[in-house]
Amino acid sequence: MLRSVRALRDMCCVCACISATSASAQMDVTIHYLKQEVPAPPTLSNLDPIPEDLGLRGAELGLEDNITTGRFLGQTYSLSVTTVAPDGDFVQAARAALADGDLLVLDAPMAQVLSAADLPEAAGALLFNASAADVTLRDTECRANLLHTLPSYAMKADALMQFFVTRRWDEIALVAGERPDDQAWADTLETSARKFGLSFEARKTWVFDADMRRNASQEVPLFTQDLGDYDVLLVADAADDFARYISYNTWRPRPVAGSEGLRPVTWHRVVEAWGAAQLQSRFEELASRPMLDRDYAVWAALRAIGEAVTRTGVADADALRDYMLSDAFELAGFKGRPLTFRTWNGQLRQPIPLVHERALVAQAPLEGFLHQRTELDTLGLDQPESSCTAFEN
Repeated sequence: MLRSVRALRDMCCVCACISATSASAQMDVTIHYLKQEVPAPPTLSNLDPIPEDLGLRGAELGLEDNITTGRFLGQTYSLSVTTVAPDGDFVQAARAALADGDLLVLDAPMAQVLSAADLPEAAGALLFNASAADVTLRDTECRANLLHTLPSYAMKADALMQFFVTRRWDEIALVAGERPDDQAWADTLETSARKFGLSFEARKTWVFDADMRRNASQEVPLFTQDLGDYDVLLVADAADDFARYISYNTWRPRPVAGSEGLRPVTWHRVVEAWGAAQLQSRFEELASRPMLDRDYAVWAALRAIGEAVTRTGVADADALRDYMLSDAFELAGFKGRPLTFRTWNGQLRQPIPLVHERALVAQAPLEGFLHQRTELDTLGLDQPESSCTAFEN
């Protein structure tokens, strides 16, 4: 079933005090936020439920920010929101959204993102992936009309490995869940570790279906006993199912990282520097909860559109894409560095906070990891590593 809503339309008028030389012509910018509802997999604990408005609140805040700027430039921003039920037709929803405008923010798994990007109607549109972290979307399955504001799994994995190298945690063990997304995250972590010259001592798959809320102190030590010696234990648990029960229960007293302990994130409530506290407070006032990764990625997509429209004075998808991929584009993302798009696969460059639940530990790229272009390109697929050819002129 398809549920579509026209939300948050705010008509902005030209400020009378702006001179004719600085004021832009009246311009209407319509952005469509298209979300695929995905049932959450069953987990051992319900302590951290997924907010029903995840992503949407980021769109609303991005729209508010665009409206604030556009008000003085004669730019009118409107947001259309479409939510597709788990058994709904995402392709039909994408077609309807493209009939309404050529700027789409997609909050959906990789398969649905590709189905939208490959529509004939999307050939001249500009789409933003705000929820699929799959590396292949930035590699062999990249699309010229698709930009990515959510960091890839590879960017997050590389952030962790830089921290391990800095701390001289050279030997790694890994525990991964048995779901496909767990194994994909684990494969990316292992690839990143080898990229940075770190050693994988052991890898095991978590297959327990027992209630770890009662048995973790007995089961986890036995499960981790044969991992050998290591400096840090990585946990790959994309659904946040079992990872919370690993810390402090391992056979050897070692730090835990990945899906628990030290975690690489797009955004977190403990990020407070670089003006982030202001963004955090504005979001919490709007949503009555902290900003999460997907909220930030959707917000960044809307702000990238707003920034490009402001700088170019146009709302044409092709012109906005060209500007976003140019050296002139920068987005203030409250992460300490300007955010820019990679010209070879459309990924938004951005620092990766490394956090535990109560504090920011570090932010990658870490000092000493250099790159001829920008240190941000030490995170994720660099141009020589990428098989993406869609962005070649």
